[in-house]
Amino acid sequence: MALTLYVDTARWRAHHKHVQEQFPGLVPVCKGNGYGFGHERLSEEATRLGADLLAVGTTYEAARIKDFFGGDLLVLTPYRRGEEPVPLPDRVIRSVSSVDGVYGLVGARVVIEVMSSMKRHGVSEQDLPQLHQAIENVRLEGFAIHLPLDRTDGSDAVEEVIGWMDRLRAARLPLHTMFVSHLKAEELIRLQQQFPQTRFRARIGTRLWLGDHDATEYRGAVLDVTRVAKGDRFGYRQQKAASDGYLVVVAGGTSHGVGLEAPKALHGVMPRAKGVARAGLATVNRNLSPFVWGGKQRWFAEPPHMQVSILFVPSDAPEPHVGDELVAHLRHTTTQFDRIVDR
Repeated sequence: MALTLYVDTARWRAHHKHVQEQFPGLVPVCKGNGYGFGHERLSEEATRLGADLLAVGTTYEAARIKDFFGGDLLVLTPYRRGEEPVPLPDRVIRSVSSVDGVYGLVGARVVIEVMSSMKRHGVSEQDLPQLHQAIENVRLEGFAIHLPLDRTDGSDAVEEVIGWMDRLRAARLPLHTMFVSHLKAEELIRLQQQFPQTRFRARIGTRLWLGDHDATEYRGAVLDVTRVAKGDRFGYRQQKAASDGYLVVVAGGTSHGVGLEAPKALHGVMPRAKGVARAGLATVNRNLSPFVWGGKQRWFAEPPHMQVSILFVPSDAPEPHVGDELVAHLRHTTTQFDRIVDR
C-alpha cells in the first residue's frame, strides 16, 4: 500500500519532444527532488532526448547525477570562495556570478551569470571591464541570464536580454553562447534572429517535466477505514467527530510532503480572499487535504502523520474500502513517492 505516482509515459514523453522542438539546444534541468520524478529517472529521460548538457542545482546533486548522466553537467548555484570542495569530473561546468568567483576557478569550465531584473545574483555592468583579464584563466562556456516569471511592469523579456547582449558586446566579451531561462519559444526566435552568431540555449525544468498536467497523477492507497459516530473521540489528540462518517487512513504523510506547502504569490482579490478563509479554518483545526474521494477534496481528520494521513469522510459520501486509491493533488517539487508506475 503506497503513495504512487502514475505516469502516462507515452503522453509525458510526447510533451518532452514538443518542448524540445520549440527550444532547439534545450538544456533540461534536474534539481531538487527531480521535479517529483527523482534524479535517476530524469537523467534517463534527458539521455533519451539526446541532451548533451543537463543542468543541476548544486555540486552535491552533480556528484550524484554524474553516475546517471553521461553528458556535461551545469551547476546552477553560483560558485563561492570557501565553499566545501566536492570532487567532480571535468565535464561539470560551474556557474559564476562575480569577478572574484571567476578568479577562484582557474582552469575550470564556467558560465558567467549576469544580473537580471530578478536581482538574485550575477555580475553587474560595472563588473564587465574586469572580466577580460579574469576569463583568461578559465574555459568560458558562455554567459547566462535568469529572468523573472512575471513582468508586472509590462517590460519585455527579449529587450532585457538584448540590453545585456549589447553591454557584453560593447565590453568586447565573447558572445558565442547565451543560456536563458523563462523565455517563450517566440521570444527565443526573436533573439536568435537578432543575434545569429550567438547560440541561445534555454534551461527548462518545470515546463519540460511538468508542463502536461494530465500526464501524471498521484494516488494514495486506503490502508484502513473505521466507522465513527458523532462525538466519538479519535486520533493522537482525541478530538471528537463532528458528525457520523468514516476515518480513512491513506498512504501519504509528512515524509512524502503531504501537508507541506511552499508559499504562493497571490494575485487578485479572490485568491487572497480564499487564502484568508483557509487560514481562518486552520485556526479551528479544519484543514483541507489534497486527497479526493467521491468527487470532493476531503478534510484531514487531524494533521497528517509521518507516512499516512487520516481523513474524515462524511456518511453521505460513498464508503471507502481498503485497497481503494484516492487521487491526491500534490505539488511535484515537494513530494516524495513510494513508487512510480508507468502506464
